[in-house]
Amino acid sequence: MPIVAQSTETTDWVSRFADEVIEESERRAPGKPVVVASGLSPSGPIHLGNLREVMTPHLVADEIRRRGHRVRHLISWDDYDRYRKVPAGVEGVDETWAEHIGKPLTSVPAPKGSPYPTWAEHFKAAMAESLAELGVEFDGISQTEQYTSGAYREQILHAIRHRGDIDAILGQYRTRKAPAKQQQKAVDEAELEAAEGSGAAAEDDGSTGSAGYFPYKPYCGNCEKDLTTVTSYDDDSTELTYACTACGFCETVRLGEFNRGKLVWKVDWPMRWAYEGVIFEPSGVDHSSPGSSFQVGGQIVGIFGGKQPIGPMYAFVGISGMAKMSSSRGGVPTPADALKIMEPQLLRWLYARRRPNQSFKVAFDQEIQRLYDEWDRLDAKVTEGTALPGDIAAHSRAVGTASGALPMTPRPLPYRTLASVADITGGHTDQALRILSDFDPAHPLASLDEARPRYDKAEAWITLHVPADQRTIVRTEPDEMLLKSLDEQGRQSLRLLLDGLADHWSLDGLTHHVYGVPKVQAGFPADATPKELPAEIKAAQRSFFALLYHLMVGRDTGPRLPTLLLAVGQERVRLLLGD
Repeated sequence: MPIVAQSTETTDWVSRFADEVIEESERRAPGKPVVVASGLSPSGPIHLGNLREVMTPHLVADEIRRRGHRVRHLISWDDYDRYRKVPAGVEGVDETWAEHIGKPLTSVPAPKGSPYPTWAEHFKAAMAESLAELGVEFDGISQTEQYTSGAYREQILHAIRHRGDIDAILGQYRTRKAPAKQQQKAVDEAELEAAEGSGAAAEDDGSTGSAGYFPYKPYCGNCEKDLTTVTSYDDDSTELTYACTACGFCETVRLGEFNRGKLVWKVDWPMRWAYEGVIFEPSGVDHSSPGSSFQVGGQIVGIFGGKQPIGPMYAFVGISGMAKMSSSRGGVPTPADALKIMEPQLLRWLYARRRPNQSFKVAFDQEIQRLYDEWDRLDAKVTEGTALPGDIAAHSRAVGTASGALPMTPRPLPYRTLASVADITGGHTDQALRILSDFDPAHPLASLDEARPRYDKAEAWITLHVPADQRTIVRTEPDEMLLKSLDEQGRQSLRLLLDGLADHWSLDGLTHHVYGVPKVQAGFPADATPKELPAEIKAAQRSFFALLYHLMVGRDTGPRLPTLLLAVGQERVRLLLGD
């Protein structure tokens, strides 16, 4: 099978794939645009695992476009697939939607309250909006439109004429014992659902009845469901008779004029490879095991006069913080969920920096702060010219496309700082601006817009994903009992902090000052490095920090102390610390 080799070297995987795709395109279709493809089923919320189906060819297509080649990235909306089940956790959907199982997704009503006419359009629109924010350019193809317009008529008739050949290929795998699955470790059922794919890989490969093997399923002319069986077919006239097991309806049609049905998945996919001339298309684990649709399609595509695309198998995308989310909302997060709490550059980077066969996690918990720190360090290294070539390439693919740079935050302050400010201020933007302006007094923010959209993403993360019992509530009155119980060392540490507060009132200044107080108390300079200090100093710092947290927020921990002090303000800090 023509799977692109995946090196273990930490080089730019996108460039290597682009080299192979350009070479293969020039061999197969010289002078024509390079065609890469993705397939998405709008059977429910399209989650972050499905996004890899798009981002992998997008990044390769964008690299090809940067090199001056014409390229088309097709996204095939599999909206003519059957409605398989009612997904969990979809707002505006109840058990009555089960009556639509078996219908095309474009014949199922949208969830209640949706502005879109059908189930498929509802979920396609959400994904298309996210892809636009991510800078993904694509040509969308509705399979409902393709099938119902008769675009595939010749391909359908060709498949039926060669149904014996198709049946023989599929028969090679029907009696084989499936190998044991190597299940990747997942956090919970919702993550396992994310690894499943659209479900198309599990569909049957055609029916065998009184008409023999048949790779085509009519949708019933009465109930619209695909619970039909072909009872007879005449190759010369293309006259087809089917019966519906759902409602009992029977009908005889001429397939040469009939547009209400589709090829079964394992025939449909390779047919489209040949029809569109696809050169590159990745496949998920559900499509890539022995005997599955990608492997079988590699043989069936020859019946249509085409060749199998080259492309990697892509690995699982997990979610950090998934257990909490899935229990509250059902199902797994979508790209739109991720884009509420992170800028598109960060989300693009997560997919660009890992080879497709490497799994990774998208963070919805505290890990998002570490990811942003890592991203900001990389951004600084790229600016300084000290980043490694592979990291520079991933960064370049994250911040923009061949069409230009993605919109960015003018003043990208640390995400964890913005989250702390949003947490402490509770949505009061005037207070947030006051605090953020104190971070760098030499260059204060003129408007909160300078910190947007990153500030808005951090605020959304605090609001949507930090439990109420972990939110920061600043005390309104000093803890008199705790202040009175302090020994001389505790009172001295507070006095040292308060005496230098005004002179160090900036993010960097307070960072230096807060960490310096225990050093000075122990007789060391405030700027002494860890190597110059005994181990006891770290213990003293932890005790001092815990004291400050208790006095200001009534807990052992909280936001970084310099941020917290700036947020609370000098006057209130002095009140709470007993000045």
